[in-house]
Amino acid sequence: VQLVESGGGLVQAGGSLSLSCAASVPGFSIKTMGWYRQAPGKQRELVATISSGVNTYADSVKGRFTLSNARNTMYLQMDSLKPEDTAVYYCNVQQYYSAIDYWGQGTQVTVSS
Repeated sequence: VQLVESGGGLVQAGGSLSLSCAASVPGFSIKTMGWYRQAPGKQRELVATISSGVNTYADSVKGRFTLSNARNTMYLQMDSLKPEDTAVYYCNVQQYYSAIDYWGQGTQVTVSS
């Protein structure tokens, strides 16, 4: 499984960015898609996931980030960005009948104050 991420970049606090992640497998084979992020010196943390049509968000992004998907592509709309949202964002996919976690290459999001 290959994951191709796009989006990210540099934005001022209060601004918006969007990320996308396209998987190289059919959408019906995907159990869960999600975004994680890792800031310098910190552990990787969950941002948002979608599984069986149900979205889950980290408390820190609720009300500001919106996760959506269409077949094998996932989108993350990030609004009202804060400097603490600065991190490398990684796409994650889990397939049915597989215990393997697939990760994208990561995309940098930088929010300036």
